[in-house]
Amino acid sequence: MSYRRTALATVGLIAALTACDPQVATPTSNRPPTTAASIPAPAQPAATPASAPKTAELSNFVGMGLQSAQDKAPAAGFFSLTSHDALGRSRSQVDDRNWKVCAQAPAAGQQPVDSKVDFATVKLDEQCSAADQGGSTLKAGGAMPDFKGKAVSAVKDALPRSTSYTLTDVLQSREVLVDSNWQVCSQDPAVGAALNGQPVTLRVVKFGEKCP
Repeated sequence: MSYRRTALATVGLIAALTACDPQVATPTSNRPPTTAASIPAPAQPAATPASAPKTAELSNFVGMGLQSAQDKAPAAGFFSLTSHDALGRSRSQVDDRNWKVCAQAPAAGQQPVDSKVDFATVKLDEQCSAADQGGSTLKAGGAMPDFKGKAVSAVKDALPRSTSYTLTDVLQSREVLVDSNWQVCSQDPAVGAALNGQPVTLRVVKFGEKCP
């Protein structure tokens, strides 16, 4: 019986303390419901700054043989390489050892390593022109361009592939075998004439020769 009296006394003491002390915790069943507004938002990760493009020192390849330039550029981290005929004759650099660099784009200095490096070139026995004549490809629209002084190969690149041609050597009646070796002296249709599929006549001489 003494154990029962002790337990009852303890229960009574707890009840009395609960009634007198407002700090005593409220039972879970009587707590106000938790709302979404009361839950703190999770911390957002800091934004990662965009990484700057990797750069490297691009050498000055002007005056160097094309093959040497193409070998050295990758060693510096530049792998996107191309070249063109600086004289505007649409010649392909089949054997790079036969060509030399007249100009380059982009210029020497710190450049993004993913840049396309374009070498303007001439053959070893040719002189570099004052301006790069092959940096942009001439394209005919609806009217006949002025092709005087241009290579026959450049004319064929500019006009539709379906165009028919008559090529006439105005000096010695020679046969035009390599288009890039011949330049235009005169043309028909005339400059500015509407292009509607008509045949084109080019009167030509070899490069290094003067038009009559």
